[in-house]
Amino acid sequence: MGKNIVQKIFSSHLVSGKLKVGEEIAISVDQTLTQDATGTMAYLQFEAMGIPKVKTKLSVSYVDHNTLQTGFENFDDHLFLQSIAKKYDIYFSKPGNGICHQVHLERFSVPGETLLGSDSHTPTCGGLGMIAIGVGGLDVAIAMAGGPFYITMPKVVLVKLSGALRPWVTAKDVILEILRRLTVKGGVGKIFEYGGEGVKTLTVTERATITNMGAELGALTSIFPSDAQTKKYLKMQGREDVWTPLKADASAKYDEVVEIDLSTLEPLIARPHSPDNVCKVSEIKGTKVNQVCIGSCTNSSYHDLMVSASMLKGRSVHPDVSLTISPGSRQVLEMISQNGALADMIAAGARIIEVACGPCIGMGQAPPSGGVSVRSFNRNFEGRSGTADAQVYLVSPETAIATAINGVISDPRDFGDPIVIKYPKSFIIDDSLIIPPSEKLEEVSIIRGPNIKPLPKKEPMPDTVKGDVLLKVGDNITTDHIMPAGAKVLPLRSNIPAISEFVFEKVDKDFVKRAKEKGGGFLIGGVNYGQGSSREHAALAPRYLGVKAVIVKSFARIHRANLVNFGILPLTFENENDYNLFDLGDTIELPDIKNRLKSKTKIIIKNITKSEEVKVTHTLTPREIDILCVGGLLNYQAQICNVCKKEDA
Repeated sequence: MGKNIVQKIFSSHLVSGKLKVGEEIAISVDQTLTQDATGTMAYLQFEAMGIPKVKTKLSVSYVDHNTLQTGFENFDDHLFLQSIAKKYDIYFSKPGNGICHQVHLERFSVPGETLLGSDSHTPTCGGLGMIAIGVGGLDVAIAMAGGPFYITMPKVVLVKLSGALRPWVTAKDVILEILRRLTVKGGVGKIFEYGGEGVKTLTVTERATITNMGAELGALTSIFPSDAQTKKYLKMQGREDVWTPLKADASAKYDEVVEIDLSTLEPLIARPHSPDNVCKVSEIKGTKVNQVCIGSCTNSSYHDLMVSASMLKGRSVHPDVSLTISPGSRQVLEMISQNGALADMIAAGARIIEVACGPCIGMGQAPPSGGVSVRSFNRNFEGRSGTADAQVYLVSPETAIATAINGVISDPRDFGDPIVIKYPKSFIIDDSLIIPPSEKLEEVSIIRGPNIKPLPKKEPMPDTVKGDVLLKVGDNITTDHIMPAGAKVLPLRSNIPAISEFVFEKVDKDFVKRAKEKGGGFLIGGVNYGQGSSREHAALAPRYLGVKAVIVKSFARIHRANLVNFGILPLTFENENDYNLFDLGDTIELPDIKNRLKSKTKIIIKNITKSEEVKVTHTLTPREIDILCVGGLLNYQAQICNVCKKEDA
């Protein structure tokens, strides 16, 4: 039987297990990436393992999130990250070099290889034919130490594309259409593999937009073939030597098939407050707008900014609108600076902000109170912009610029003749802000500012777990709800005691106080708990506050994995209606939990306050149960290392 692309890459990287849906497998990791908001913790965890240098083919540390230096914390973290990179054989992308996903696509991505990144939008590089997976920082640390990555073999969904996009319809509209059909939980337990004749019409950066927002589906990752478009892109980047063809066999089988005729699509928009709340732009055009933002790892490529500049040339931003543009990489910024496109944007009234994530993660450019912001970003969760009552919409750059000019949500098809962007034969290649590791690793000293605190110790799971319900929440709780981002909180990522003061701040301001007074306890939640980013702090900080278990209707993939990694038990209601039997303040108990997990016995939750008993279930593998029992993945890894050392002796 022929293989699909996912099976081909998994087969060549398989360490253990069989490629059967639902079974745990382990794959080797070729490359890793971190960004500064997650990287400090990942490297503290890597240090704790005592490994002299990374064992991957390539590891890169990026600074792109915490670039707003309103205090010493961010710069201190940057110095720590740069010194860590020098010492442990890691490349370091300095502040100002660009967003990790855009830069990695440009300078490091390799078709057919595997990439693990401590950011949920790592699947961006799937647009170039990589298996690129977003995970928590601890999983990246394990990979850098030479360990495999464990996953439950997902279903592989073929997204069969036919036809070609019509003028003013974009790759952003393709992924918004998929989100409209499948929702933010439609990709859980799945990988999306793109095929069909329509694939040939999409450039690598268009493909990367689609794979980037595959994260919003809850998918493990998304991937395109490596073909003539891939080779063309790598040639323009001066990296044609890493190209290799990669496509599914003609007889390849898939678990599901989604068919999309590109020629039938039109400009789409995701309304507040979810990427799957999608409708046609034409249905809500005319809505007054306060702010428009172009950028993020989704839509900040050379093509995106050239289209934006071409639309703005000779025109002006509406007087009631603030337009910000943040290029995705230094390469993109240099190119639009030299060809005059940047001048056209400035002349039109655009505000050019730093080459970084910026507004996408609430780091500046917050909308006004109750304001409407139209963004070419990937997420529009409530409050993520930095303004609690802002109404954030997600669109393509074309729709965003038409909106910025008119002052109201606008259909770009009303703009005029389509814009055709001519690409240069090659991109500007300047890697001077990518710092290679030291040639004398042993001589490098690590720079540690006062904001960098040691890792909190984690104790093994007790035989019986008991405590109060500290918080009960509903469906689609995001990691932004659990552990907010933004200029106030992000600088504390390397300081768990300090950042823990903000857990659930936007949901219940008394949560931290309650957790401390009660000595920890339980969280109760609804469907798709923990969707959104890979931030492991959404597990680390609750664990620091004593959260012992999270009991919900269903979990988002990365957050569930992070809970296991840090010793918090993830359980789901066997009967979803039992969610209604628990309230804030109830005292509950998981009797004989450790033995029940290991013996695969039914797990019972006793609600002592209400004298109720309910059954809960889990999807934990035997390895994950062992991790939980010893108090988390770092403790588990330490045990493995100790065994290896004894065997070597």
